[in-house]
Amino acid sequence: MKIWLAALLGLIQGVTEFLPVSSSGHLAVFQKFFGLAEVDMFFDVLLHFATLIAIIIFYRQEIWDMLKEIIGFFRDFKHPNPDAGEPKPARRLVLMIILATLPLFIILPLNDKIEMLSNNTLFIGIAFLITGTMLLLSDRLKNGHKTERNMTVGDAVKIGIVQAIATLPGISRSGSTITAGMATGLDRSFAVNFSFLMSLPAVLGATILETKKAVEAGINTSAIPAYLVGMVIAGVVGYFAIKLLKMLAEKNKFGKFCYYCFGIGILTIILTVSM
Repeated sequence: MKIWLAALLGLIQGVTEFLPVSSSGHLAVFQKFFGLAEVDMFFDVLLHFATLIAIIIFYRQEIWDMLKEIIGFFRDFKHPNPDAGEPKPARRLVLMIILATLPLFIILPLNDKIEMLSNNTLFIGIAFLITGTMLLLSDRLKNGHKTERNMTVGDAVKIGIVQAIATLPGISRSGSTITAGMATGLDRSFAVNFSFLMSLPAVLGATILETKKAVEAGINTSAIPAYLVGMVIAGVVGYFAIKLLKMLAEKNKFGKFCYYCFGIGILTIILTVSM
């Protein structure tokens, strides 16, 4: 693999993984219409791992707090304290993330069929339009007041169901889950935080499964320098993409990405029909 191609793929991954425009949809469109080489499985795993690291670095304090509460939970379970009172916010956040992750297990048997949709650019074009519509509606939603302190089990499950649907190419995971969070009454800033934090177990699980497949398929060791370049670019760009998205959501401008999604959706449909 050429270094310039690895850098380009890293840039695409870093931008589209976190901005509400669907990374899987973009990758499929670029491969179909612009002759972009198909990403080998191991490099794809590394790119997703790089963006996973970006989330961990950006939310390192929140993740540390949750890890401490997980340890605290098992300690309290072994030595219960009847006067402990309400669980700490970080502990409730862990519970909400677990609940939001459960719907992914329901669609796990359909994973192969979902991956096949990456070859259907007409479907992807329509999915882009659906993403754009969700984003258009997002800025019209009132800012809620729920956080990890008072969001409900139902809120977490609903957002989790949306995350499961967003495995379809062309449906933005961040765009759909943040919009779903706002619709359930979450504070805008917390909706962004919850969307990215709830992606951690999903991305980590998928990375582990795909790593096994990639190793079995074989690794091109000569391409490792290019892989590393792509990883660094994906991670750095991804970090600043999270920062940008968080800022836009807090300024009630999150939905502006809808116009881009409408544009690329229409373009994808036109190119598909005209071929």
